[in-house]
Amino acid sequence: MLWVKALHIIFMVTWFAGLFYLPRLYVYHSISTDQISIDRFKIMERKLFWGIMTPGAVLTIIFGFWTIFANGWVAYAGTFWLHIKLACILILIAYHIYCGKLLIDFKNDRNRHSHVWYRWFNEIPVVFLIIIVILAVVRPV
Repeated sequence: MLWVKALHIIFMVTWFAGLFYLPRLYVYHSISTDQISIDRFKIMERKLFWGIMTPGAVLTIIFGFWTIFANGWVAYAGTFWLHIKLACILILIAYHIYCGKLLIDFKNDRNRHSHVWYRWFNEIPVVFLIIIVILAVVRPV
């Protein structure tokens, strides 16, 4: 069981690395003007999203649910902290999917946001990381 929990944490770190870095790439992509840089960012963004972020997200979710069910879902059913954590994870999944939509927009040269917007957008996963870690470790509610 500890191996499953360890893998859950490893893939969570991988997923969050992508959630932090991809919007940062979008910042620089949005201010790029030369075709060589634009093409390079498209490749980096695609590889990060499909090669690191998405597998990290899927494996985080798989090992997270494995941990919950291995410990007995009934044991967690009355815990409010887990419900909040799962709601936060659903929001992160929506954020991840929206990052994929932005990836497609950049791929098709249809970016509609400024570098400042992406700088703010980049901060969203930080807030959810703090909330999720506190809920998982402290279990305050």
